[in-house]
Amino acid sequence: MELRSVLEALLFVSQKALSARELKDVLRQTADAEDAPEEARVWRKTSEAEIEVELTALAKHYDQAGRSYQLVCVAGAWQFVSRPEFAPWVRALVGVKARPPRLSQAALETLAIIAYRQPVTRAEVEQIRGVNVDGVMQTLLERGLIQESGRAETVGRPMTYGTTEQFLHYFGLRSLDDLPAADELRRWTAPPSAGATPELGLATSPPAPLTTTTGNGSAPTNTEHNPSLTSPPVEVPPAPPGQPDQPPSTPTAHGPT
Repeated sequence: MELRSVLEALLFVSQKALSARELKDVLRQTADAEDAPEEARVWRKTSEAEIEVELTALAKHYDQAGRSYQLVCVAGAWQFVSRPEFAPWVRALVGVKARPPRLSQAALETLAIIAYRQPVTRAEVEQIRGVNVDGVMQTLLERGLIQESGRAETVGRPMTYGTTEQFLHYFGLRSLDDLPAADELRRWTAPPSAGATPELGLATSPPAPLTTTTGNGSAPTNTEHNPSLTSPPVEVPPAPPGQPDQPPSTPTAHGPT
């Protein structure tokens, strides 16, 4: 008897998908039983990695044999499933299972950002999408596709979110490593907040340009673009010895007569 055959029998009779760890526990429990056969004791210390190798080879065997069913791994657990091309006959036998409504485009976009960037905060998701995601996030939480995963080490310690095991089941993924490559999302860095508080003592905007009023009472004129309207600096000669300094006289501007 081969280990591969034992694993095949366990998956065949199981009512749910089994992970490598669960299969390992079954092998150990069988080996510890008083009436366990000698060959069962040999597999008592079988590792999860060895079980994964055997299951992968078994799945490849079914694919090459062209069976109507296949062995697949979803969310880290293995199970037998019928092939999609036989769905019409299976549906006629067992009926159609009610499924929740499909996700909207906004929900799929938000879910993709969380899947590739997790753990990620709500604010970071909104910065990438450019819109408010409160309603979409609530829908994904209610559907069990995302969950709270901790708090970010930033000001205010906002909640971070990540995907769930249900997410893997929903999309038929073995693990997050099976996600299509999306390097752009993984490399994206949040821009600095526009509402950041400037440091004290630093100018936040350039000073307003100097304006002057013409002698005829017309509107103020921007001297930045009319340098001729700006009076040149007056050079004050030093006071003679023995005389107190006198303040310079202020020139009087005369309007046109």
